[in-house]
Amino acid sequence: MAEIKFEITDRLGEISESPRGWKKEINMVSWNNYPAKYDIREWDPDHEKMGKGVTFNKDEIRKLRDILNQLNLED
Repeated sequence: MAEIKFEITDRLGEISESPRGWKKEINMVSWNNYPAKYDIREWDPDHEKMGKGVTFNKDEIRKLRDILNQLNLED
């Protein structure tokens, strides 16, 4: 299996932290030397290991923002 190269180019924010110290974050990540995309996933404290996540280009993240803005999140 080929090695996956990644570089976190910008840390945008932390969403949550698990009891084991892994943090769910939104970052700009370059995968295999491609232009960085918006990326949401869990990372270990050293940002060496990661969980499964999802990436978005600029148009997709705008659409996600619009959808989230329409949600009624009141309890």
